[in-house]
Amino acid sequence: MAFEAVLAIGAGVAARSVLLTAFGFDSVIELLSGVTLLWWLSAEARGSGTSHLEGMERRATQISAVLLVLLCGYLVFVGVGGLVLRLHPGGSVLGVAVSAAAVVVMPLLAWRKRRVNLTLGSDALRADIAETLTCAYMAVATLAGTALNLLAGWWWAEYVAALALLVFVALEAREAIEAARGREH
Repeated sequence: MAFEAVLAIGAGVAARSVLLTAFGFDSVIELLSGVTLLWWLSAEARGSGTSHLEGMERRATQISAVLLVLLCGYLVFVGVGGLVLRLHPGGSVLGVAVSAAAVVVMPLLAWRKRRVNLTLGSDALRADIAETLTCAYMAVATLAGTALNLLAGWWWAEYVAALALLVFVALEAREAIEAARGREH
């Protein structure tokens, strides 16, 4: 996930691609989610108290919600701005390659996590699996937009795909906000 984030953000900045940069930032959010899940599971395995575990999960959920809302704002502001101002992102072979790899790897990762969760039965891991599958859908949108820009010169396809990506990110953000609110009460 870290490798994917660095490559996608780097390719996005180099090509001035809102789509690739947003995909990379979502990978950072996914990475933070995974690290938080690992932190939480290790604390649970060590026998930490329930209130400590709940506090960890609440903070992680709140941070995730804020990051996802910021990512939504970025997609709307820069995506609409790019279309209106007709800013042409450069084609990116690296961006196409990273998103193509994610289209293959993310479903496999979700499948492996699901197999582990058959044993653990963790709600937190189940939520992380859903985020991994969302990342796979986002990779498909990113691949479509970057490939159409690179191969056909349809610069606007990246902005359309970025705005389509907004649907997935907004759903993730809404779920994270609802989860954070639920944990506050």
